[in-house]
Amino acid sequence: MTGPGAAGAASAAADAPAQTPGTAPGAPDVVCLGESMVTFLPSRPGRLAEVPAFRRAIGGAESNVACALAAAGHRVRWVSRVGDDGFGEHLVDTVGGYGVDTSAVARDPHRPTGIYFRTAADRATGAHEVAYYRAGSAASAMSPENAPYSDLLAGRVLHVSGITAALSDDCLALLRTLTAPREGRPLLSFDVNHRPGLWRGRTPGPEVLLELARGADLVFVGDDEAEEAWGVTGAGAIRAALPEPAVLVVKRGADGATVFSRTDAAGPDVVTEVPSLRVDVVAAVGAGDAFAAGFLSATLRGLPVRDRVRHGHLMAAAVLTVPGDHTDPPARAHADRLVALDDDAWGTLRLGPGWTGDGGRGDDGRDDDRRDDDRETETGTA
Repeated sequence: MTGPGAAGAASAAADAPAQTPGTAPGAPDVVCLGESMVTFLPSRPGRLAEVPAFRRAIGGAESNVACALAAAGHRVRWVSRVGDDGFGEHLVDTVGGYGVDTSAVARDPHRPTGIYFRTAADRATGAHEVAYYRAGSAASAMSPENAPYSDLLAGRVLHVSGITAALSDDCLALLRTLTAPREGRPLLSFDVNHRPGLWRGRTPGPEVLLELARGADLVFVGDDEAEEAWGVTGAGAIRAALPEPAVLVVKRGADGATVFSRTDAAGPDVVTEVPSLRVDVVAAVGAGDAFAAGFLSATLRGLPVRDRVRHGHLMAAAVLTVPGDHTDPPARAHADRLVALDDDAWGTLRLGPGWTGDGGRGDDGRDDDRRDDDRETETGTA
């Protein structure tokens, strides 16, 4: 299936500057493409019908990754569309407040910025509720024809997710264009992010996600979503379904992560398994995006695969120990010290609220003075 305008899109992408990704002066390390929305967080636990008030924040898989990477010291650009409205202004200002370049975010005078409301319950439980108001949003109008290819292809890494493909036929066509083989393409990072509700009444989501993942260089997928989307169970079976990416990261929740990697397309996989951390969870949201940011950050630094996964776990732990989707990551030296722990010490590490040492930033970008005297414990020294 070919999305609207795909032929013209391929031509437009091919006409974009062919410089080596990330080599131009001031070029970003990572470019993230996707919708961000204003989210309303509940004032207390309970069903949406019972929550009396909500706090405004922001949320979006790709912008979450962008904010985390920028907070970690990388040059990051976010590409998207927002409505020419107050919510869109808030999104751009907040994402920009993390140090993300938002110059490639378009304002749409005809379509609104998406918003959503959610409950405090864990997404994995039946008590979790989300009410999206994103149909016809400005971001859903992203297409091969209006995409700023010179911005999208400027970084060392281009990070996208399956959520964007689910927004509209035009968005799917854009993702197909970006994941198509192209000389000089940045490293293409793809987070599957299977959201069945977004695909209702449209092209079968699982098939599309598998197609897009096969065109990427680096893929993140949870074992639970792989089972739901493709009916495959176990890291090995997921790799068999996705043999093309040079790096496949299978996230296994509390059991850690398994990475299949190879340096030669015809070479054998190196399989790396890294256990997860013990974390005193405050809110189980945003961890997947934070993990991707930590892994990408370590990838940009050229660290070994084991260390990339550990940095992903640490970035996820930083988000899990605050109420919202965003927080400041641990200082690089602090994270590097924890990543360098031997396997026994890593296995006994336990992280709680405030463990990063710098508190957290709320979703509205304001400083948060959370502290906890029991924020980081392990056997031995830390």
